[in-house]
Amino acid sequence: MTRAALITALAIGFVFGLLCAVDPQLDLDLAAVGFDSSRHLFVVNAQPWAQHTRLAARILIALLALPAFLAILLKLIWPHRPMLIEARAALFLIATLALGPGLLTNVILKDHWGRPRPIDVRQFGGDYRFEPWWDPRGDCPNNCSFIAGEPSGAFWTLAPAALAPPPLQHFFSDVVFAGVLMYLVVWTVHGLIYRWRATRLNEKALEDWLGRAGVWLCGIARRLTGQGEKASQ
Repeated sequence: MTRAALITALAIGFVFGLLCAVDPQLDLDLAAVGFDSSRHLFVVNAQPWAQHTRLAARILIALLALPAFLAILLKLIWPHRPMLIEARAALFLIATLALGPGLLTNVILKDHWGRPRPIDVRQFGGDYRFEPWWDPRGDCPNNCSFIAGEPSGAFWTLAPAALAPPPLQHFFSDVVFAGVLMYLVVWTVHGLIYRWRATRLNEKALEDWLGRAGVWLCGIARRLTGQGEKASQ
């Protein structure tokens, strides 16, 4: 999470974004490599294993995020017990997953940036006109191509991106910006929680706050179930 890494990510986004903006045909040419015109389909999509990659990526992401959710949940249930993992780490994982693949990718971009997927454009037998990555005025109504959803989740892990193959119904620029934008989200939230003096969180203070929240929630639960009244009788 260094400044040099941030500059590298921004440079990659600028270079490839500029290339695909100046020459939008590049996206089509790269997508055409995996398209079988005789069968009117993308070769990767026809492979039996390819249909399982989306599920595999989601399972992997869920497994990686599960300890963070469990750590906070168990702290709220048993406020006086130490957390399974560091409180800041749990918050960091949950926040980046929610802000990156959750909010930025699936809520803000994919449902409002009308770029059709390769399989839906006329050049590959679809009904929609092709749009360069920078133009949100496409025909796609929702769950569109920009940015790539599964690669966004995979890039959130910063490791097993290969589980969501880039050619799987996305243009090259969709995947590039998925990586760049997810890195920017992770870099920013990491700075807010760990690095920047004005905002970084104190581990003990955060865990104590979660403990107090757990005590408060447990008190509400006891009152709702009548256990508090029974204890006082």
